[in-house]
Amino acid sequence: MQEKHSPAWIPTQSDINKTNIAKALSDLHLPDYHALHRWSVEHYQDFWRYTIKQLGIIFKRFPKAICELSAGITSPHWLPHAELNIVDSCFRAAPDKIAIIAQAEQGQMTTVSYQELDKLSNQVANAVVRSGFKPGDALGIIMPMTPLAVAIYLGIIKAGCVVVGIAESFAIDEIITRLQIAKVKAVFASDYCNRGDKRLPLYEKVVKAEAKQVILINQQPITKRDCDVYWQDYIANSAETFTTFAAQPQAHTTILFSSGTTGEPKAIPWTHTTPIKCAGDAYFHHDIKAHDILAWPTSLGWMMGPWLIYAALLNQATLAIYEGLATERAFGEFIQNAKVNVLGLVPSLVKTWRANGCMEGLNWQSIKCFSSTGECSNADDMLYLMQLANNKPVIEYCGGTEIGGGYITGTLVQPAIPATFTTPALGLDFVLFDKQGEPAKNGEVGLVGASIGLSTELLNRDHYDIYFAGMPQLADGRLLRRHGDELAHLHNGYYQALGRADDTMNLGGIKISSVEIERVLNNLPGIKETAAVAVKPPEGGPDLLVIYAVATENVQADTVAWQKIMQPAIKEHLNPMFKIHEVVFIANLPRTATNKIIRRVLRDEYK
Repeated sequence: MQEKHSPAWIPTQSDINKTNIAKALSDLHLPDYHALHRWSVEHYQDFWRYTIKQLGIIFKRFPKAICELSAGITSPHWLPHAELNIVDSCFRAAPDKIAIIAQAEQGQMTTVSYQELDKLSNQVANAVVRSGFKPGDALGIIMPMTPLAVAIYLGIIKAGCVVVGIAESFAIDEIITRLQIAKVKAVFASDYCNRGDKRLPLYEKVVKAEAKQVILINQQPITKRDCDVYWQDYIANSAETFTTFAAQPQAHTTILFSSGTTGEPKAIPWTHTTPIKCAGDAYFHHDIKAHDILAWPTSLGWMMGPWLIYAALLNQATLAIYEGLATERAFGEFIQNAKVNVLGLVPSLVKTWRANGCMEGLNWQSIKCFSSTGECSNADDMLYLMQLANNKPVIEYCGGTEIGGGYITGTLVQPAIPATFTTPALGLDFVLFDKQGEPAKNGEVGLVGASIGLSTELLNRDHYDIYFAGMPQLADGRLLRRHGDELAHLHNGYYQALGRADDTMNLGGIKISSVEIERVLNNLPGIKETAAVAVKPPEGGPDLLVIYAVATENVQADTVAWQKIMQPAIKEHLNPMFKIHEVVFIANLPRTATNKIIRRVLRDEYK
């Protein structure tokens, strides 16, 4: 058995020499990775200049600087006076190079070249402009991750409009919230998506959410509203050439949503600079090269969908997309047959594979590394994952929608220890502090300094209040940025996730606030109030959702029966992926003097 916190993979010098990090060390005349990270933080403008050069970012007008801080560290202005459309940089590869390898459940594997993807996204952009949409208009996408979804995403941004990502699993209430916050003018929607033997209606949900207009991608004959338009009619006669809209770097390209500690999700804009962070993390920390094939089960409703597009295309690599359940062996066969080099996933997926053995016996020899994000990992699960590909390393990767990528991660030039992080991401740094705001070995994360990718605004909140208000300062006066994670800094220099410091949780790789869950459950007859808490399992791994409930008078506190009542309510109003681990009835919820629920006490009590 492996000793706890000891490396399960150690790179050889030959491995190290092949990496993009090794190239950076040579280019910059730096001795080792630690020197590179220190330089990337202390000389962050030079680091991002170097990254932009490596990625070959195309400008319509070059910036006068990398970063301008006249408004302070809380409001950096990246690439001042520049004009660009980040999608231009997605098509630097040879026209005949494969951009996407795709397969649907029970379907044949197909490929799309960079030229074909470019032409299709140009048709989308022309149709968007012809429809009367103007730069800055918000257009939603709710469809599975397919080559067409990628083309629609890129085409909307080529036209200067803004993509609003909506996950297929969202309940109608959640779709309504997102359409209203982002002021969505139209939605590109599939009629349905397949999930194993289930067919999930998408167009039907968007109509019930009262979308103003839907561009309907229908796989079977279906009746539409008069205000909606079929995809084939929408795209008909669209030219395959298009001149992309020249945008300011801070112009929005994508609106994504992330839960905070209140009932309404935070609407986080990505700009034309955010993809530089996505692709930079892929280049340095996942070692993506032009010949690599990258897969990650996700969709455009979550940050990893756009991240995946930019991570692959800005690095001139190939995107591998499987439309179907990643819990089935057919997904593993797709990874095998597509010869995927980098496979990303959430830890709960590995737990499922390990439980049913569905991926065993496949040839995953093409994989050079895995990446794990979205939840806390379990070391035994990660060791199992490594063995599926002849002991290839797992890059633990943690960040958020408001970061555009990761703040803590691993590399292919350092030993990998299962379920631990190796290093702060290049271009970023952080400190840990305790509840008194003092430096600590185990504590809350405070991000240090400016970095491309970090959000600078929110559509529906005060950005400063969310990320900076009440945060400690460093000795030199620099204000820390709030993230919400808690980490332990181990004796060997590595880091381990301890969960969240605030009242948000990661369930199945999706961030959700306690308040959002409680808002649904508190409306159930017989329930006076609830507190939703995420509990870390003793053996480590993904959070478990535990509901503390106070029943009204004369209501039987049958925990099993109430779990069967609460679970469908969460499925209907939030997301069927949020599974209740246990319901615990309690006489009263612990509260502060100002009547706020102290969920930390409940978490500690459950442990």
